[in-house]
Amino acid sequence: MKDQIEATQTEALARIEAVADIRSLEDARVGILGKQGSLTKLSAGMRDVPKEEKAEVGQLLNAARQAITGALEGKKEALQSEADAKALAGIDLTLPARSLHTGSLHPLTLIRDEAVGILRRMGFALADGPEIEDEFHCFDALNTPADHPARNEKDTFYFDSGKLLRTHTSSVQVRTMEAEAPPIRIIAPGSAYRRDEIDATHLSVFNQLEGLYVDTDVSLGDLKGTLEYFFHELFGSATEVRFRPHFFPFTEPSFEIDVKLHAKGQAPKWIEVAGCGMVDPAVFDAIGASRNDDAYSPEKVTGFAFGMGLDRLAMIRWGIKDIRLLIENDTRFLKQFA
Repeated sequence: MKDQIEATQTEALARIEAVADIRSLEDARVGILGKQGSLTKLSAGMRDVPKEEKAEVGQLLNAARQAITGALEGKKEALQSEADAKALAGIDLTLPARSLHTGSLHPLTLIRDEAVGILRRMGFALADGPEIEDEFHCFDALNTPADHPARNEKDTFYFDSGKLLRTHTSSVQVRTMEAEAPPIRIIAPGSAYRRDEIDATHLSVFNQLEGLYVDTDVSLGDLKGTLEYFFHELFGSATEVRFRPHFFPFTEPSFEIDVKLHAKGQAPKWIEVAGCGMVDPAVFDAIGASRNDDAYSPEKVTGFAFGMGLDRLAMIRWGIKDIRLLIENDTRFLKQFA
């Protein structure tokens, strides 16, 4: 038995040494240590070994198994190192690595997050609402007459059901006032839809950010101070902001807001960025009728509202001349924001 163990070990080590690849090494392992392997069969003969020799023979078997196992592991490492060396052959490790392009948030996401962050610091909470709306929330509650151009199907996307894709996120303001009693101070970023001809400054789907503040004694001064602070934070403290009288059905008085744009190589010019005004009492009356209470009675509360296009803000911030660049997903354009 002792001679058989020594012979089996010598034969096994020689077989392992002669192996040339991983597959052959696995075959050798099974042939030696597997269920029908040479060493395994030899170990089964321990039952026939005289009692006084069992300890010595057992030690020889364990030593043989350890030697064979060690040889298998060493050969495997050697074969793997050889394979790795072949795989790297011809590769110049001194060449600089190829740079990886880093990703970035979309410019519209960047400007939205910054705008929302500024207004959140001023106490405004985020609000949301459906993009498929009804005429009450999109027009009637906002004091928009039936013959207003915005309600024409040439300007608005209507469904056969009579519902429509919201033309502004003002509908979120209406739904918030229906659900919550004053005071409220909310902003509503989101998509809006209009039948505009697509060109360098117009899209049929665009991104709005609207705000509403309703409480007792909200004044025009509050509106002006809020929006001046907002645009100074967004475009810089030296930004010039002006308010021009305008008309919107849902605010009175109403204003359009311009900022003076200083483009390199061009004369400074005013550009419209937002609309705003004090909430029209007719809007509060419509909300009161919907809620069936006087929580929004014009005798009790006042408020202001504002709205701006995030696409336009992005164009101003980064000097983008064609709004279509924001939806074309051209990586040559988008990688500038990485």
